Amino acid sequence: MKLFKKVADSFGGAIFLCLFVTFLVQITARFGFNKPLPWTDELAVILYLWAILWAAAFMVPEKEQVVFDLLWNSASRKTRQWMRIVGNTMIGGLAMVAIPASWDYVHFMARESSPVLSISFQWVFLPFVLLLVALVLKSAWGIYGAIKGEGLEDQGMTV
Repeated sequence: MKLFKKVADSFGGAIFLCLFVTFLVQITARFGFNKPLPWTDELAVILYLWAILWAAAFMVPEKEQVVFDLLWNSASRKTRQWMRIVGNTMIGGLAMVAIPASWDYVHFMARESSPVLSISFQWVFLPFVLLLVALVLKSAWGIYGAIKGEGLEDQGMTV
């Protein structure tokens, strides 16, 4: 599991680095040479989409997500356990239901490509399906943890 986390973090970092370099090239070409490059705009959008969805799927742990914990902190341990089970069931269930239609759409988009770089839209939108799969797996793991009584402590802010 630690190896997967390290690979996921490294890949996410590489995506962000490529995005940053693309911005530098774009800024230099546009303002330094007064010659905007159309491919940099397109690549930046694609890399931004990948960076956000990849990070949400594989890099940001559940405990670092933004939560509204007023009800959570005032609930008993048993109520928290049920809240976690029901919440993960809803999120994981909705993601699981969305996977087939999302995959069909992503697979359908293989026939189209980006206008400048000619990258298949299947590759552009693939991280959304990966996010859905990750949500299903994380939710299943969250349900398992709640049944075991893990992760039921206060969600108070820590600095």
